[in-house]
Amino acid sequence: MGLADKAKNAAEDLVGKAKEVVGDAKNDDELKAEGKADQTKASAKKTGENVKDVFKG
Repeated sequence: MGLADKAKNAAEDLVGKAKEVVGDAKNDDELKAEGKADQTKASAKKTGENVKDVFKG
């Protein structure tokens, strides 16, 4: 997994967490759900990259 990919996934996860917190504070269920979805997407990408790393080594 490249450093740039790791950084992008971490940034996407942080944006998702921020959206979730703001959505919770504003009582905006749609924004909260969007934040959770962003976090899930980042996690899936990280898992996929980790699997690729296992087979490269």
